[in-house]
Amino acid sequence: MEHGEKIDDLIKAALSIEEAQFYNELGEQNLIEKLGEVHKGKIGWLASVMTVMVVLLFAVFVYCTVQFFNTEVTNELIKWASAGFLCMIAIGMMKLFIWLQMDKNDILRELKRLELQVSALAHKSDK
Repeated sequence: MEHGEKIDDLIKAALSIEEAQFYNELGEQNLIEKLGEVHKGKIGWLASVMTVMVVLLFAVFVYCTVQFFNTEVTNELIKWASAGFLCMIAIGMMKLFIWLQMDKNDILRELKRLELQVSALAHKSDK
């Protein structure tokens, strides 16, 4: 048994049934669950808009790539390559925003777990 699992078991033993259930809900999430949380949060609408924009920008990037390989004029090569790079930069920035929101949610979840642990210890020391 890992050290973290021992601590979790000790905490669960010190909690009431309701607190233990809440503690279990704060467990680790997989990637799909984390993405779902970003889209459900306070700025979920923005994350949804960004997800749609990422898909559209990827389609524009594919179009730019096809046009880049179908032309032989130097100025058009530069234009299509520049447009493709701008699409990829925009996609990267939007994905970075989503990943940072996922990280923020992870940190908030850990803070809630820590608050619960402090509360359990405070109640235990009062008795």
